[in-house]
Amino acid sequence: MMNNPVSTNDSSLTNNPALTSTTASPRCQNSDLAQLQADHAGWKSRNLKLDLQRGKPSPEQLDLSEELLADPGLGHHIAEGGIDIRNYGSPDGLIELRRIFAELLNIPVTQLLAMGNGSLRLMYDTMVFALLFGVPGSDQPWISYAAVNGPIKFLCPTPGYDRHFAICEALGIEMIPIPILPDGPDVGLIESLVATDPAIKGMWLVPTYSNPTGVTISDAVANRLFSMPTAAPDFRIFWDDAYALHHLIPDAPPAHPVLELAAAGGYPDRLLIFASTSKITFASAGVAFVAASPANLAWLRERLGVQTIGPDKVNQLRHALYLESPEKVRALMARHREILLPKFATMDRVLRDRLAATPGIAHWELPKGGYFISLEVLPGTAKRVVELAADAGLALTPAGSAFPYGVDPLDTHIRLAPSMLSVAEVELATEVLAGCIKLAAAESVANASSTSPVTPVIAGLTSPVIAGLTSPVIAGSATPVMDGLTSPVIAGSATPVTNGLTSPVIAGLTRNLTTANTELLADFGDDTRTVPDAVRVARGDK
Repeated sequence: MMNNPVSTNDSSLTNNPALTSTTASPRCQNSDLAQLQADHAGWKSRNLKLDLQRGKPSPEQLDLSEELLADPGLGHHIAEGGIDIRNYGSPDGLIELRRIFAELLNIPVTQLLAMGNGSLRLMYDTMVFALLFGVPGSDQPWISYAAVNGPIKFLCPTPGYDRHFAICEALGIEMIPIPILPDGPDVGLIESLVATDPAIKGMWLVPTYSNPTGVTISDAVANRLFSMPTAAPDFRIFWDDAYALHHLIPDAPPAHPVLELAAAGGYPDRLLIFASTSKITFASAGVAFVAASPANLAWLRERLGVQTIGPDKVNQLRHALYLESPEKVRALMARHREILLPKFATMDRVLRDRLAATPGIAHWELPKGGYFISLEVLPGTAKRVVELAADAGLALTPAGSAFPYGVDPLDTHIRLAPSMLSVAEVELATEVLAGCIKLAAAESVANASSTSPVTPVIAGLTSPVIAGLTSPVIAGSATPVMDGLTSPVIAGSATPVTNGLTSPVIAGLTRNLTTANTELLADFGDDTRTVPDAVRVARGDK
């Protein structure tokens, strides 16, 4: 479960360096801008239709499980234990399927339930149950607590999964962004927040190959989350292990026994674990799983028992017959890797080749697993990159979608998902993307140059800093931007941003925004509306 992001000398993914980071300010002259504009016009004239928006399995990946459509077959309707899959009952799901995934996820089979076709619905339902009824350890439903004390809050590792954030926003749960670091979410910040605020009822976490950063939580961070004291006695971690088996490297380590670790940390009820077969077999017809402590499972069974008399056992039996064993699942995932890896390697190669002449223009990492590449461009230009790409026939996830309320305070992050396209289409799409990144940067620099001279605005840097970009970065910090850097930084405004970054990159690109991101929502605690006015203004709501 817990391994580190890919390093620059890791050749298991590609022979080229896996990490591309900014090391200098972009060199964009007027002649460059004119050529980039001409290149973009050329892309537009081709009427392309390319899509890097969602992490969906490709048709080739879906074809790997085509045999599912033949199972369980006529006359094959009795599951293990004499269960007739055509009838009501078996609320925990079929034991033969649960055994397979209990081993893969390193969870006792007695603590794993097999449910319907999607883990997202299961997470949504679980959140609604907590709001309406509370969870084990609650002295009242979460919604009753909110009626007296103001909105409940959830910690959201950021950049993160937009559908997690959509659940919170739909249910009126206030979101607090938590920076993602190389070993997982900023656990020091989390510990300080949950220790004093009983309104913080939980947090989201994609522990393995996080969506979209690709970060996998370390043992040390996980154990601190399992053992930290919280002001809320009913604090829960929604542990969404969607990519637990989705490795882009061979010989990935097995999952750790996190339920045992949480119990050892003194809080056995803290974890609610979710997983599914959605990107293993069929994305629209898989099986979702939930695992938890005995107390949490008893609570879930009670709530789910009102909602349904049992899951789709026909689908569960076909999965059990097709997948057969943990070994066959691992072999199937290796075939997925054979299809996916060339696409990720191609995107990485093209970005490096096309952006090498303009160092300082973007940052990304090639992940060890999952479905995404997390791209960070010059602050203030992500929305423009997405707009330019759309004009050229390339659909990208909206800038800011990986942030609570859709607000990226630096306007720098774009999530890329190469899985649906062919390798040739990934190459073409990345060519277009690289051109849009360079054009947006050139426009920004040209605009900055036309409004103010290039002046050294940050003490201690060895090169001038471009000031006056059109969109501000973060306001309100009292300390200089990124103390100790030895390479130029693009600043979005004269307002200092954050400090403490450890690598020479563009301001904010490594997302070490402990102060800045949390201050973004710091004043929302007294606002009982689903979306605070400040957020509505920031994202341009009507």
